[in-house]
Amino acid sequence: MKLEALGWDSFFRAAFLPFETGGFSAGRVAVQHKTYYLLYSQFGELRGEITGKMHYLAEGLHDFPAVGDWVVIHARPDEQAATIHELLPRRTKFSRNIAGPKIEEQIVAANVDVVFLISGLDHDFNLRRLERYLVLAAESGAKPVVVLNKTDLCNDLKSKEREVRSVAPNVSLHMLSAIHDKGLDALLTYLEPGVTGALLGSSGVGKTTIINHLLGAEIYPTMEVRESDSRGRHATTRRELIILPGGGLLIDTPGMRELQLWGGSGGVEEVFADINRLVGECRFRDCTHESEPGCAIQKALGDGTLEESRFRSFQKLRKEIAYQTRRVDREEQRKEKEKWKRISRQIKQIYKTRKKP
Repeated sequence: MKLEALGWDSFFRAAFLPFETGGFSAGRVAVQHKTYYLLYSQFGELRGEITGKMHYLAEGLHDFPAVGDWVVIHARPDEQAATIHELLPRRTKFSRNIAGPKIEEQIVAANVDVVFLISGLDHDFNLRRLERYLVLAAESGAKPVVVLNKTDLCNDLKSKEREVRSVAPNVSLHMLSAIHDKGLDALLTYLEPGVTGALLGSSGVGKTTIINHLLGAEIYPTMEVRESDSRGRHATTRRELIILPGGGLLIDTPGMRELQLWGGSGGVEEVFADINRLVGECRFRDCTHESEPGCAIQKALGDGTLEESRFRSFQKLRKEIAYQTRRVDREEQRKEKEKWKRISRQIKQIYKTRKKP
C-alpha cells in the first residue's frame, strides 16, 4: 500500500521526521482489538502490538492508538507483524467522555477529514441529538456533513430540510435512501483518494447499509430496526477504517446511545452562533435571559425568531460542558497528587535501601 493512498501527507511527514532513521516506518490503525491492532502500511496489513514502554507511559485511553491514528512502527513483513513505538500527533479527533460515570477521554476516531452525521427520517429524527453531534464535529476539526437517510419513509422532506437548516444553516445537507441506493453518489464526492471520512449516528440509522452500497457488495451484516422507535441492535460492533473502491477511506463506528461531550465550549459557540450573537446584544453583560430589561434573547423568543427548544438545548450543552470541565479539572488534580505520592514513596524506598549496610 502507498502511504499517500492511506491519507499520509505533509502534516504527518513532518511529525515523522525524528523517526526517519533507526529502521522505523509508519502505519495507520485500521482496527483496534483488545490486545492488538490491525495496521495498514507500505508492507500491507500487519498485526501491531505496542511496546511495554508505551503502555507504561500512557496516562489514559487517549494515549493509546485509535482507529485512524498514524503510528511509528518497526515492521516485520515476513511475520506480517509490527511493534508500535510511538503515536504521531492527531490532526483531528473525535472525543467523548467514556460511557458510564468514569471521567476519561475516549477517542472515537482520529485524523478524519469529513464526518457524515447520519440521521434517519423515521422515529430516529431528532434535532436536539443532531445539535449534539454538530458540537462534537465542531470540536473535532473535521468538516461536518449532515445526511438524512430513509427518504423512502418520509412524506414531507421539505419540512425536515427546513428543520435541519434551522440548526445547521451553513452545513452541507444530503438526503438519500441507502436501502434503495438513491443519493449515495453525493457522499463519494467528498471521499477523493486519500481523504478520510467517518460515519456517526445512532443505531439503526443505516450506516452499515450505506457502507455496503459504497463498497458495491454486502460485506457487513445489517440488523432490522424496531418499528416502535426505529432503534436497532449494533450491526457494527467495532470501529474500522475501510478502503473504498474509488480510493477514499471511511471509518465506520458503532451506534452511540450515550454521547457525553468532551472538550471546551468552542464547539457550542460555533454551532449556536445565532444565539451567541443575541447574547452580545443584551443590555447587561451578566444577563441571565430571564426577566432583565433589554434582553435580546427574551425579545427573540417573544417574536418567534428564536425557538425556545433550541435556546434550552444551548443552555443544557453549555452547562454540561462547564460541569464536565470542572470534573476533569478535579480528576487531573487527583492524578497529580497520586503521581507525587508515588514518587515520594519511591524516593523513600531508595533512601531506605541505601541506608542498609
